[in-house]
Amino acid sequence: MIDSPFIRSVILKRDIVPSFKQYPFNLPSFINLEQLPFHPKVTYLIGENGMGKSTLLEAIAVALGFNPEGGSFNFHFSTYESHSDLTDYIKIIKGVNKPKNGFFLRAESFYNVATNIEELDSMPGGPRIIDSFGGKSLHEQSHGEAFFSTFLHRFGEEGIYILDEPEAALSPLRQMSMITRIHDLVNEKSQFIIATHSPIIMAYPNSVIYELSEEGIQEKKLEETHHFQIMKQFFDEPNRILNHLLND
Repeated sequence: MIDSPFIRSVILKRDIVPSFKQYPFNLPSFINLEQLPFHPKVTYLIGENGMGKSTLLEAIAVALGFNPEGGSFNFHFSTYESHSDLTDYIKIIKGVNKPKNGFFLRAESFYNVATNIEELDSMPGGPRIIDSFGGKSLHEQSHGEAFFSTFLHRFGEEGIYILDEPEAALSPLRQMSMITRIHDLVNEKSQFIIATHSPIIMAYPNSVIYELSEEGIQEKKLEETHHFQIMKQFFDEPNRILNHLLND
């Protein structure tokens, strides 16, 4: 794998971890973690709830200089302090190039980003921030429309984009459209790190998938992932699966 343009890998500084019996270091994903290399284009972090993918993604984003609740490098608001201290125990190995752009998108706190934009734009002077998001208030759009407007208008070339469960507000069709947008930005020398549950989103071919589970972190092909297998099993035999779920 060639060096990534912006982020090559993340290292867990194991020698200063206070205890592997306390959260989040006691999670199976982190107990044996030393170094995790990133794909130069798209890296996926997947796994069941509670496996630490969002925790790791958040730590990476904060270590890069993003606001814990999301936004671009210029966002510094805080509505609550909920992020773990994992970021203090990791080291980001960067490439030789510096990104011209970047965004940390978190499904759970995107509302707070939209609110902060409106608060900043209500102050006199300077260009409107919302214009770089398409010009229409994110609060005046559906959650999915606001997400996609951000992908289309705010994301640009040579950027580093950290996305936490972007599928949360997107229909299956919009998720497919997101793959197209990812491809466009990859061709413009951008890099993505994405935590997701969506087999559609994780289908982008120029990527690596890391599955976080009770066995730790393992690289998987799309068809090997638990998410893909569950969805395929359901759609191959929906009546059998529903009968099992509803009658057992």
